[in-house]
Amino acid sequence: MIIPRQNYVDMLAAGRGNGLVKIVTGGRRCGKSFLLFHLFHQYLKEQGIKDDHIIELSLDDLRNSALRDPMKLLEYVDHHTTKDGSVYYVILDEVQEADRFVEVLLSLMHEPNLEIYVSGSNSRFLSSDVVTEFRGRGQNIRVWPLTFSEYYEACGLPMVQAWQEYYTYGGLPQILQLHSNREKQDYLHEIFSLTYLRDIVEHNHIKNSEGLLRLVQVLASGIGSSVNATRISNTFRSKGEKGMGVTTIGSYIGYLQDAFMIEEAMRFDVKGRKYIGTESKYYFNDLGLRNAILNFRQQEITHIMENIVYNELRSRGYRVDVGALERWTTGASGESKRQRLEIDFVVNNGADRLYIQSAYHMPSPEKEEQERRPLLGIGDNFRKMIIVGDPVKTSIDDNGIVTMSIFDFLLNKKSTELNL
Repeated sequence: MIIPRQNYVDMLAAGRGNGLVKIVTGGRRCGKSFLLFHLFHQYLKEQGIKDDHIIELSLDDLRNSALRDPMKLLEYVDHHTTKDGSVYYVILDEVQEADRFVEVLLSLMHEPNLEIYVSGSNSRFLSSDVVTEFRGRGQNIRVWPLTFSEYYEACGLPMVQAWQEYYTYGGLPQILQLHSNREKQDYLHEIFSLTYLRDIVEHNHIKNSEGLLRLVQVLASGIGSSVNATRISNTFRSKGEKGMGVTTIGSYIGYLQDAFMIEEAMRFDVKGRKYIGTESKYYFNDLGLRNAILNFRQQEITHIMENIVYNELRSRGYRVDVGALERWTTGASGESKRQRLEIDFVVNNGADRLYIQSAYHMPSPEKEEQERRPLLGIGDNFRKMIIVGDPVKTSIDDNGIVTMSIFDFLLNKKSTELNL
């Protein structure tokens, strides 16, 4: 089964000739290798590029372990290219496996006839090494697991059944090749334990792997809830868990982010236009892995839908925060009361902004009012939206608030730009 993932191919194609190293990042098994070695390779062939001008190496392949030596890797590329001015495409998968890989890439950039594409499964090599050393000479292309629209188009199931499968088993492409629930669950358990968790432990030299596992379980249980390292540490301490202080927990959360397992949504004071550093929310990049961590026992659809909305927004390239809002109201006896309200997502794209509430079910006018109240209290003219799990027709009220079903939101790539 081939899933075209055209938006990523378009981004890779748009980078041709821009003089930058194209850096493809994303979690393990999300489809980076297939994107580079199959989809992008096929695009290059369609553009008339010959196979001998496409140099592809998987550096996490044991058969290529000798090429992790920087000089041998450079010699290999030199051996397969000429100096006649023709353009060669160098594609290095899991480039962080090579020793001194930043120096290797900088050396390759000295050759004007090379188009360089690399991938990596750990964001630290991007955030600390590549960006610092390249100083604007690298272009990051983030690959996510399949979005619901990609999954739905490929799976061939009715929409509601596809939705149920998606929020249970997630969007890692291999899931579509598995048939029984047992196969899918075993695959996700194995990917989490033997790939993600082991990579994090080995890469960061973690000695307390049991503490890391329990932390992941805490975060998986709390998607959609505000947390901080101090509160988590106190929970561990109350249960007699040693070695899980605030500093350790903060480091472990950073390692999970580096491995593209979770992302942090920071709290943003909408009125004060500033970040509030006390608490954040953490969302899992793939719901299948999150559910596997909890042995598929904690299926609260409200929080799961919120996580899916977050991932969809991020996969579309938006920056996403959690909105915090304070307002004063007058009580029945005339006294002033302070209200703390939360907006699920403050969505930014440059100077543009969108506020979103995620509400799986709105069974009554009271619930509708509860979801609208934070949006009405913002007081600016940016667009505002409520995404619901109910099968509603997209509408807009007198206050400019759009209400849209989760399926219309996920299946229409322009849904965040909607103006009714």
